[in-house]
Parts: sequence; structure tokens; C-alpha cells
Amino acid sequence: MNLVWALLITLAVAGIAVAVMLLVRRRAPEGSYFTDGDRASGVFGAIATGFSVLLGFMVFLAFTSYDKTRSGAETEATMVVQQVETAQLFPPPASATLTGELICYGRYVVNDEWPRMRAGTIGNSLNPWGIALFVTLKGVEPKTASEGSAYDQWLGQTSQREQARLDRVHGSRGVIPTPVWYGLFFLAAVVFVYMLFFADPGEGPVTQGMLIGSVVSVITALLILLVMLDRPYHSGVGGLEPVAMDRSLDYVDRALGSIHTRIPVPCDATGARVGS
Repeated sequence: MNLVWALLITLAVAGIAVAVMLLVRRRAPEGSYFTDGDRASGVFGAIATGFSVLLGFMVFLAFTSYDKTRSGAETEATMVVQQVETAQLFPPPASATLTGELICYGRYVVNDEWPRMRAGTIGNSLNPWGIALFVTLKGVEPKTASEGSAYDQWLGQTSQREQARLDRVHGSRGVIPTPVWYGLFFLAAVVFVYMLFFADPGEGPVTQGMLIGSVVSVITALLILLVMLDRPYHSGVGGLEPVAMDRSLDYVDRALGSIHTRIPVPCDATGARVGS
């Protein structure tokens, strides 16, 4: 979510809450609707504590998932670079074929999978270049000790890359169940309505507005933060971008150029297959 929109939403919700409080205040009895302010404050403290504990736990859960998703994307990009290095130890033409398919794998992640993760439509789809890599590897027969060692290393790196991809894709769906969202918004509504019963015409409008505006703005800001962490592939501040994979692809291009190695890449710049 864009930071400007988040600020505008927070201000708008707080403004509506203040307007409702001032409207209720016109007909409220002197000293608020509660005759025992201490007892009312105690009840409010219990409600607010329950809400804050649940919200805090959800923020922690969402941040953990966010961090795991980010780490998965970075690990996957690192594995692509390492596998390019390992591919150079295979006999030709497998070395060039695997290298080209790895480059296409990275391009496909950046240009196809990332937009679908942002839209939440990636589902359980596979990266077609991951399948192409597997098919190519099946045709490789190690004949020397170094090739056998590279083959074993490749299999281990493939497992790490696939697990990292699962971590990256998993975050696109969000980790907070729908019933929890219902519960959070219900508790937020309870807190808001309870605050209206503290309306007191004996206090100034600024004091009354601050009373409910501060509470509602904090709750709204935290809920927006929770949404941003639960959906890490948004386009606003804090949204995850394919920076790591872009960096890896650039590193591979420069590294291959530095050793004067030209690789036939079977895809275009977006990762779509070209040719036969």
C-alpha cells in the first residue's frame, strides 16, 4: 500500500471518529454515559488489552512471514548464481544449456512470477525453466571425478533453490486467516463504540476529539501495517521487489562477459521461450 494512501486513510478514519464523537457529545449527559468512571475505565482496559495482545501477535506472525519471504527471494537469487558457476564444470553442450536456462529462470521470476505474486494469482504454478533444467540434467552423464562432484553439488543447490522459491511464493497469499481478520475488525469496532460512551459535554471538543482520534488513528495505523506485512508484494513502501534476482542476473552477465563466454539464451528479456 502506498504510504500516502495509508496516511490519508488513517486521517480520514480518525476524522470520522472525531465527528461521530462530537455528534454524540451533544446529547451525552454531564460526566459521560458512565456513572462510575473507574469501573468503565477498568472494563475498557480489559477490552483494549485483549485487542492489543491479539493484534500484536498477528503483527509478529505477519512480520515473521514477511522476513521468511524476503529471505527466500534472496536465497533463490543466490542459488541461481551458484548454479551458474556449477554449470561451468559440466561437459559441453550441457554446461551452456544449463547456464542459459538458469538465466531464463531468473528472467521469468522477475517478469512473470513477480507481477502474479503482486496480484495474488500465482497459485501453485511452476516455473517452466525449472522443469527445463531438470530435463537437461537428466541427459548429463558425469565421466570424471570433478563432473561427478559438480553433479552432486548441483542437486543440493537445486533443492535449496526450490525450497527458497516455495518460501518466496508462500508469502504472496498472506498468512493471517480470514476469521482472524473478522475478529480484529470486530474488536476494533467494540473499542470504537465503547469510546463513544465517554462523550462528555463538560469537556471541550478538542479534548473529546483527541480522546477518540488518538485511539482510532493508532488502531487504524496498526491494521494498515498488518495488511502491508501480510501482503509483502504490494507496490508501496516496504513492498518486496525482485532486487536480489535482478542483481544476480546482472552479476551472471558481467561474470560470463569477463571470461569471454557467450551463452545461447533460449528466451527473451522477459523469460518467454523463443525459437524451437
